[in-house]
Amino acid sequence: MDPIGVVLGLILAATIIVSIVAIRWVHEPERRWRDVLRSRFVLGVPWGTVIVLAFVLAVYLFVQDGISDFSDPVSIPYRAWSYYYPLGMASASFTHASSGHLLSNFFGALVVAPIAEYAWGHYPNGRDEYSNERDKHPNWREERSIASMWTNPRIRAFVIFPLAVVAIGLVTSLFALGPVIGFSGIVFAFAGFAIVRYPIHTIVAILGGQTILLTTYRALLTPVGVYIAEPSPAMAPSWANVAIQGHALGFFIGFILGAILLHRRNYRPNALRLWIAILIFGFAQGLWQIYWFGDQNIYYLFQGPGIAIVTALALVVTLAVTASERPLVPTRVRERFTRSSTASREIRTNVTIDRILEIGASSRDKTRDNLERVDAINRGSYPRDSGAFSALSGRQAAFLVIILVVAAISGPALPVNLFVISGETETADNSITVEDYTIEYVEGEENELVGVIDIGAFGQDTTVESNGVIVSSDERHIWQETVTAHQLEFSGEETVSVGGPGWRETVHAERTGWVPTGNDPVYQIWLSEADGEGQLAFTADESMANVQIDDRMVTVATDEDEFVLEVELTNDDGETVDSTVVEVPDDGETAQAGGIEFIHEDGGIYASTDGTIVQVAEKEEYNEIN
Repeated sequence: MDPIGVVLGLILAATIIVSIVAIRWVHEPERRWRDVLRSRFVLGVPWGTVIVLAFVLAVYLFVQDGISDFSDPVSIPYRAWSYYYPLGMASASFTHASSGHLLSNFFGALVVAPIAEYAWGHYPNGRDEYSNERDKHPNWREERSIASMWTNPRIRAFVIFPLAVVAIGLVTSLFALGPVIGFSGIVFAFAGFAIVRYPIHTIVAILGGQTILLTTYRALLTPVGVYIAEPSPAMAPSWANVAIQGHALGFFIGFILGAILLHRRNYRPNALRLWIAILIFGFAQGLWQIYWFGDQNIYYLFQGPGIAIVTALALVVTLAVTASERPLVPTRVRERFTRSSTASREIRTNVTIDRILEIGASSRDKTRDNLERVDAINRGSYPRDSGAFSALSGRQAAFLVIILVVAAISGPALPVNLFVISGETETADNSITVEDYTIEYVEGEENELVGVIDIGAFGQDTTVESNGVIVSSDERHIWQETVTAHQLEFSGEETVSVGGPGWRETVHAERTGWVPTGNDPVYQIWLSEADGEGQLAFTADESMANVQIDDRMVTVATDEDEFVLEVELTNDDGETVDSTVVEVPDDGETAQAGGIEFIHEDGGIYASTDGTIVQVAEKEEYNEIN
């Protein structure tokens, strides 16, 4: 950072500090901030949040090797690929795909995790209560020392809360749909837990807190940024890269835990505030963005059904916490149902006795068994219609719906995560092997991840083709399209990091090619390990320039690792009567083929004959991504 940037950063930091101090000076709360925090946290610090976020950061820096390259960690082996790959399942919820991914989840957790931790509390009986006991009883320390581990504030802060977060992370990984990665499922669980107890505080923190922290961090890091407008590679919509199912699962897990806690504490939040907060949260966090894949690069966004589902679930979630405890079926109706069931049971009993008496003495043992059955029915110990569901309250019914929703969300993950992904493809020209990884470039290969679930959409085949750099591993059950063909066509070169705990290797992918005038490009894809020799991995088909020179056609093609120009002489019927091939000349050089002189100048290939010069091809140009 230059000196001006350092000065601006210091000014920004000073401005923030002065603002906080000034507001603290003019604000006169009923209770001091410190007292409020100390009533729920040990020494007023959300230690559980601090420990969890420190753990996530340490995983990124030292397990994913983000300390070597903060913007490009090793992420491929730490996804939840399948149940046959325990490392990915155990680490997926605590690892990240990039620095931006990490910071987004880190600051998101920083604003909602303390609210969830405050709602749970390190002092379940209230710190003020302990303080009063200390004043009244000289032996308060001894009394506190025999408190159970569950109520010990330090154990709750330093052990129970972090372990609960780890448990939720494992659950979201085990029941996530697809090879997810990231802390966002747990962040949504924090939000679901906090929003039940503090709807307005939580929604304000979610809508503004994360943005404030992330923007401030970037401003301190780069006080003055320089941005240049430039094209970007074709890529999937942003919502098509979000694990909506994992987010929804995390939110409902947090909500269920929060609802159970409030029920135990006999607290019922304001229904209107809770409903508004959940509705805003669902819309703002994109839980309505239900999507699926179509042919080629087509994606379907079911926004209408998604919005309807979010709206309905907001109502159900609110009712699960705030609805009445009165049974849904009125008492009069239930009593009538009970009387009817009793009368019907008596009739069945009488009929049974009459039938037994008709059997006769020849079936004494069977008669005795049937009489015992009748006696069991009369005593109420034999299974019968209990009418238990008729006694469900509105709150219980709504909570049961939430349980069914969680089952519906997590259920599809079981067959998907039990699916064994095959190893390297069979269509790649060549590949590179790094330990147990295979890195290759393919085009028109079926995407094995999407192919796990064969669901048709709008009457179309959902077979999705992959074009780009593929990383696979039989040992780890990994198959991932790491770099798309569009990305490589745009940038010309990309890197892929593979590895595992304690090691990492980088593979470089590079594209070079020529574009015949008026036709598709002809290109080669080269793969190489760090400081290693390049290896040709893919060659595109030849392509003819859309120009004709003295009944001659020029085609750009490849010959092993070289680009060549093929000149074809055709007759009046369009049949080839002569063909000559020459390598593409170096820049500033010329070459002869089929009576045509080819000139290579400033990235263009020009054909010259009888005083006429026509461009037949140009070198592919790529954009450098900053």
